[in-house]
Order: sequence, then C-alpha cells, then structure tokens
Amino acid sequence: MSSCSSRALTILSTVFGACGLLLVGVAVSTDYWLLMEEGIVLQQNQSMEVKMALHSGLWRVCFVAGTENGRCVASEYFTEPEIEITTENTANILKMVRTATPFPMVSLLFVFTAFVISNIGHIRPQRTILAFVSGIFFILSGLSLVVGLVLYISSINDEVMNRPREPEQFFNYRYGWSFAFAASSFLLKEGAGVMSVYLFMKRYAEEEMYRPHPALYRPRLSECSDYSGQFLHPETWPPPKRGRSDSRASSDISIQINQTPPVNIHLVLKTERWAEREKEGSGEVEELSRIER
Repeated sequence: MSSCSSRALTILSTVFGACGLLLVGVAVSTDYWLLMEEGIVLQQNQSMEVKMALHSGLWRVCFVAGTENGRCVASEYFTEPEIEITTENTANILKMVRTATPFPMVSLLFVFTAFVISNIGHIRPQRTILAFVSGIFFILSGLSLVVGLVLYISSINDEVMNRPREPEQFFNYRYGWSFAFAASSFLLKEGAGVMSVYLFMKRYAEEEMYRPHPALYRPRLSECSDYSGQFLHPETWPPPKRGRSDSRASSDISIQINQTPPVNIHLVLKTERWAEREKEGSGEVEELSRIER
C-alpha cells in the first residue's frame, strides 16, 4: 500500500510540476494578460464608439482598434514607446503593470529548477533529499508568482479608481487568458510542492523502517571506509561452536609447549657479570691458601 501511494505521489507531483511549468511559460510569453477598451458615448442613439482597444502582456502591447489598429509595440522598461493613447490613465496602467514583470520571471526560473531536481529525484529515489529540495522550489515559485499577480492587480485597480468619471466617456477592462494561465499555474505549483514534500516524508519513513538498529553495529575502527569495523556484537549473534579434531588439539598443545617466554636482555647481562665476579673471588681465595701452605 505504501509503495502504491509513493508511486501515485511521484506521478502526481511530476504531472502537476510539468503542467505548472507549461502554463507559466505560456503566460509569460503571450500578451493577453489585460484587455482594455476606451471610447465615447453617443447621446443621439445611446450607442458607444470605440476609440481605442488593446491587449497587453509583460513584453508587448497590441492595438486592435483606433488609430494604432494592427500595431504591436514592445514594452519599453527604460524609455517610453512612441504610441498614441487616448487618455493618460491608460498610459499609466501600462506603465504600472511593468513593476510586476520580474516576479513571473523568477517564478519561471524556480519552477524549471524544481522540475529538473524532481525528475532527478524520481530517477534516483535513494536520494531522498532531492524530493524535499524540489518541493521547496515549487513552493517558492508559487509564492513569487502570486506576489507578481497581486502587484499586477493592485496597480490596475489604483489607476482605475483615480480615473475621472465622465458620462460621455467609457472605459472597460478585463483580464485575459494569459492571466488565467498564470493563476492556474500558481495552484498547480503549490500542489506539486506539497506532494513533493509529502513524498520526501514517506521515503524517509520507509528508509528508517528498513534500516537496522544501531545497537547491532560496533563503532568504526577507521574513517577510511564507510563499512570498516561494522561487525555484529558476539553477544547478539554468537558464532557457532565447532568441535576440534584430536590432531588439531595435539598440534596446539605442542605449539604452546615449544613456545619460550621472552628473554630480558638486561637481566642476562647482570647475571653474567655476577658470575664473573664470583669466579674472580674464588681464584683469589685459592691463591692465598696456596701461599700460606
């Protein structure tokens, strides 16, 4: 059951991560985040005449009505593009939404890193820490994207609220499918992050379950090898006792008899000197006795 759930988490985290990466990539590269229309209200027949309509993204603004119809202009972040816009509020909206651009880019970078690390972790499941790292990157990617979306919405709402109310003019705006893709990507990335972290916890628990108890191992005799000195305690696993043959026992006894204890060199030298002195003393006594005779 645990293996099935781990496999399901692996598949779901991969699918959610891939979908989140695809959606945020499409959202960042397309220019349908915001759609705006401006025009005037005709009092004669109570109809509206569109003076300007456009759709914009993070990198480009395309006009679909008005004097700039059919023209697409790149969003200049350091210089103002040469375009004719009906009101100043629309220009301010296009200027303010640029402040939210870095956050989706950072989110795209984070989700790509998380997707790569997650796939490496699925290929090598023994590297348990990779699932945790990929989950953290998925969550950071979602948080970065939601910060960008909040800044994007707040900048538009501030300019719309400061717009003067004139009965003869109308202004409409709505969010496009690129914005919807980015919002859906946030949910998918957060789900992939949560599942990756949960997968890390399950893999770690399985490793702890099948890992032998540390009391079965002795401390390492050296640090050169990871497996040096890891022997079982004889108290825990006593070796089997085997009877010796008569020839083996006799050979061990003969070896013990033939072995001599180690010789102390200093003691031998002292003994030899003492013997020489005794010989010299006995020789002098014999000479004295001979002279007396």
